[in-house]
Amino acid sequence: MTDHLPPIAVFDLDGTLADTAPDLVAALNAVLAEEGLPPLSFEKARDLIGAGARSLILRGFNEAGYSAVDDARLERMFRFFIDYYSRNLLRETKLFPGVPEALDRFRDEGWVLAVCTNKFEGQSLRLLELLGIADRFAAICGRDTFPYFKPDPRHLTLTIGRAGGSQSRAVMVGDSVTDISTARAAGVPVVAVPFGYSDVPVAELAPDHVIGHFDELWTATAAITRSAASWVKTTS
Repeated sequence: MTDHLPPIAVFDLDGTLADTAPDLVAALNAVLAEEGLPPLSFEKARDLIGAGARSLILRGFNEAGYSAVDDARLERMFRFFIDYYSRNLLRETKLFPGVPEALDRFRDEGWVLAVCTNKFEGQSLRLLELLGIADRFAAICGRDTFPYFKPDPRHLTLTIGRAGGSQSRAVMVGDSVTDISTARAAGVPVVAVPFGYSDVPVAELAPDHVIGHFDELWTATAAITRSAASWVKTTS
């Protein structure tokens, strides 16, 4: 039985909790410069984010006119990207408006919080520490935390378990088809934000709810669960 466990909200990181695009684009342009290629504009490069570092690099090279990159070269560039980005995590990255207040509201209401991201775990923990919100989360799980990562639903369900929550009392918050597909496969309702890194408008991906600001998250979550208030009441 898991009905005695507190409800849990699981958040994606890039494009959901934090606008990491400026620093990701800077890392991509550092890779391009290392390879003797001109930088991409922020506006063009931002649209390439959302499917992981390797995909970002490949998309960046495609924009530069290269349609194919061999595996060895991609791996070298990937390692350069990770090293550069890890040393420049918080040059321009910022939390989206309302994030700390929303997290505190959920925690005050008895919810457990967790992060499920395709960033590496150590990188994610460090970034959240630098942003001042790492202590809000019972678990911070990255692409290397488990043998699985999003869109494999086990990344989400194992994150929920590590945080001490129940899959039947969970909600996912994300910004992309990866997050929505992961939540759907895990049988977990999902709230989407439209200001992240999605190739298509997130409303077209049929999440349970779309919010335009984090101050809407509590109401949206209550609307797509049995009742946030009653969940907390049963745990008190």
